[in-house]
Amino acid sequence: MTHAAGRSWHGTMPVQFLYTPGAAGLRFFQTVKQKGLLSATRCEECAVTYLPPRIYCENCFADLSDAWREVPGVGRVHTYAVAHVDREGRPLARPEIIAFVRIDGTDGGLITRLINLAPSEVQIDMPVEMVLRPPRRRRALLSDILGFAPPRAEQADVGRRRLTRKARERA
Repeated sequence: MTHAAGRSWHGTMPVQFLYTPGAAGLRFFQTVKQKGLLSATRCEECAVTYLPPRIYCENCFADLSDAWREVPGVGRVHTYAVAHVDREGRPLARPEIIAFVRIDGTDGGLITRLINLAPSEVQIDMPVEMVLRPPRRRRALLSDILGFAPPRAEQADVGRRRLTRKARERA
């Protein structure tokens, strides 16, 4: 049996696309922009609070369009990874910590950066809070969330520990 030779064309094909976040995503990002809070939807039938929010319950298909609630951007590190190279494989100047943060008061969470701490300081289940762009610079985009960091009081403790560690290293 013989196979026909394939043909190929070389060149570029300009492709343009527009990603829309949908009704739930749009409301989520607008809430972040306007109020500095996260929004979630709750299915009372299944006792599930969705974050990211959903328009319909994934379990019972209930309509959640009127089941919105706002939640503060606080949670706990569920898991994390430390990136040492960028998407193209080039070394990063400083490692980046990418984590899944479970958001308090919900059954979900966000994949985000952890900021204001070193990889050696990250712990599973550590509390973190959302850090946003200043209100005037928010554009209702995912990039409005700069990342999650230890709560402000804990950041002061981390800073003191770093100073103490450096002093011990110099001694």
